[in-house]
Amino acid sequence: MVTPLKKHAIVKKRTATFKRHQSDRYKTVKESWRKPKGIDNRVRRRFKGQIAMPKIGYGNSKLTRHLMPNGFKKFVVSNVAELNLLLMHNRTFAAEIAHNVSSRNRIAIVERAQQLNVKVTNANARVRTEA
Repeated sequence: MVTPLKKHAIVKKRTATFKRHQSDRYKTVKESWRKPKGIDNRVRRRFKGQIAMPKIGYGNSKLTRHLMPNGFKKFVVSNVAELNLLLMHNRTFAAEIAHNVSSRNRIAIVERAQQLNVKVTNANARVRTEA
């Protein structure tokens, strides 16, 4: 079983999502964030007690950015040739087989990953055997 090179504690600065201004008030205004542009807008002018706007300071640590809880970074793989790229990086990246890969190719990718000692996050997907 391959283990990550270094296991860092993942600390998120902010886990709550940024909601769009007045999305709680109107059904037609969806929750996905849009920057307020109005000249009198309280949120854009950053009045006290208003919702927070996304800023660069909310970004997470560069060490733990894009890390999965198991300590690896995700690398989406569609074929065996792409899996071979992880030969030297098997302690940093874990392969994830793309959703549109057939079950026959999935089996070949998983076998090659075991030879290269590369972790596959979804190795059991769509590889049922007939009983």
